[in-house]
Amino acid sequence: MTSTTAPHAVIGAGIAGLACARALADAGRDVVVLDKARGPGGRMSSRRLGETAIELGAQGFRASHPAFRAEVDAWRRAGVAAPWPAALWRLEDGRPRRRTDGRPRFTGRPRMSAVTRHLATGLDLRPGTRVEALRRAAEGWRLVDAAGEVHGPFATVVLALPAPQAGRLVAPHDPGLAAACRAVPQRACWAAWARLEAPLALPGAEADWPLLELETGPLRRVIRHGSKPGRAARPELLTLLADLDWSERHLEAAPEAMADGLLEALAAALPDVALPRVRARGAHRWRYAEPAAIPPGEDFRLGERGLALCGDGWRGARIEDAWLSGHHLGEALCHRPPEPLAEIPRP
Repeated sequence: MTSTTAPHAVIGAGIAGLACARALADAGRDVVVLDKARGPGGRMSSRRLGETAIELGAQGFRASHPAFRAEVDAWRRAGVAAPWPAALWRLEDGRPRRRTDGRPRFTGRPRMSAVTRHLATGLDLRPGTRVEALRRAAEGWRLVDAAGEVHGPFATVVLALPAPQAGRLVAPHDPGLAAACRAVPQRACWAAWARLEAPLALPGAEADWPLLELETGPLRRVIRHGSKPGRAARPELLTLLADLDWSERHLEAAPEAMADGLLEALAAALPDVALPRVRARGAHRWRYAEPAAIPPGEDFRLGERGLALCGDGWRGARIEDAWLSGHHLGEALCHRPPEPLAEIPRP
């Protein structure tokens, strides 16, 4: 390493971690991003199913904050985001009702992970790296991964992880940050997918309906991937997002049983609809799907020893919230002068 200043490390290549890393890199700071997955994305990642891909986490996003609206405009110019859906459908008293609220919504193009891959362009990204421990030394922070490899030294370590995971890593070094993590409980969610042999038609709905919300029951949302820009899902490909309470009651169930349970819930919610035959199905459990409560204060946490936290748990469950949390932390770190390697103190 030829730099005379210690770089920053970001653990987690979801939208919050990448927003933080991007702010640092754009300000000329050295930054390394590490993630346990094979590529960037977090809950914006896409799962390959043969020749197509499907999202089992975040399906789209809104843009309200001026900074995030500007960011989404940049994504659209880069061709990695597009408007979707134009309208939502909600099942009310057993019948689908179209509703609009005038707020534009977007999704990644041709998949949600296109956004995070765009943000990761040019960054020192180290996928497949599960950080198991942090070590503090005279020259800065070092990160130990599951294979025993040591990364660093780093002046700052940003943990863009769900609070329970971040808390376990910071607890030996910063009790204040660990306590903050314990104040952000996370909720779990099952997400199933199903490939049908024919399109799913809803009586009274447009033929190209994109998304259906349900009022009650185990199933809360159905997404048709063929309705998204840049997708080609033929025959029908659905994502079925479960109710959080139901998900937590079945947290340790088998994925196949959860997929079957959500398909049964769909059939029960649409008793007058003959569901097309299911050709394939599966499910994924998000143990830390979204925060149960948001603590007061800033939308990130900055410790005294070069440890920092960002993510949706510090602001809100939406993509916009996670991006703003990471972006704001990156800006805060940029206002700190770079620390020379030899002058980073011991705790």
